[in-house]
Amino acid sequence: MLSAAKILFRPGIWLAAMMALTLSACASMPDRDDQEAVAAYNEANDPLEPMNRYFFEVNRFLDQILLRPVAEIYRGTLPDPVQDSVRNALDNLRGPVIFANDLLQGEVNRAGTTVGRFAVNSTIGVFGLFDVADSWFGLEKHNEDFGQTFAVWGIPEGPYLVVPVLGPSSPRKLAGTALEYYVDPWNNWLRRNEAAEFIMVRSAVDAVDYRARNLETLDDIERNAIDFYATLRSLYRQRRGDEIRNGAPAPLDETATISFEFQEDLDAETISEAAAE
Repeated sequence: MLSAAKILFRPGIWLAAMMALTLSACASMPDRDDQEAVAAYNEANDPLEPMNRYFFEVNRFLDQILLRPVAEIYRGTLPDPVQDSVRNALDNLRGPVIFANDLLQGEVNRAGTTVGRFAVNSTIGVFGLFDVADSWFGLEKHNEDFGQTFAVWGIPEGPYLVVPVLGPSSPRKLAGTALEYYVDPWNNWLRRNEAAEFIMVRSAVDAVDYRARNLETLDDIERNAIDFYATLRSLYRQRRGDEIRNGAPAPLDETATISFEFQEDLDAETISEAAAE
């Protein structure tokens, strides 16, 4: 059973499976004479929409029967300061991966911030339980991953994907997720010490914590959205674009094509983190 679970949660397995499914689940291109339909099709970047909607519903089902109930128990049981410490510790563990991607993107100053945060929070912050790097030294948290690095390098995003269990993604991000699984120093240490099951524990706690932080937010989106799937797709793509640009404004042509419905009323980062789960 444990061996099967290890296989299930390996991003490389999901990457291979999604590439295979890509060949057999494409939505038909609209008539080229219908320019509005073609523009909407290209903007969504979702040629695999039938397959994606199917896995979207699978993930919603898994969320309702498993992730959401656990998240509600988690939030109802642990005081807010404890939940904050869990999140801080999980974020601190990603420090080496963020640092590597800072360097690979040529962001030397951000790499220095990442080193400073990791050093301070791992020591004064008691193994990352407290984010004193931000509160005491003004070293603000930021996120980087290999999918963002691939984007900076000019590797195309590929079509929008909804991956079973993992949620919204793209071939570029999925490849980055698989790479991170194998190069993350904590994952390597756990595998060398025959404790790979703790990799799954870390991922599970991360998912539960994010879901617990966004219970009402996702409910609000679903309640107000005409098409929940399309709304989350748009929000996810906005967030990924913002992360890749490190918060810089989008190009004018990109800004013109993206709908910012809900943007004024909801925190985009919180929404998108929840959508990624």
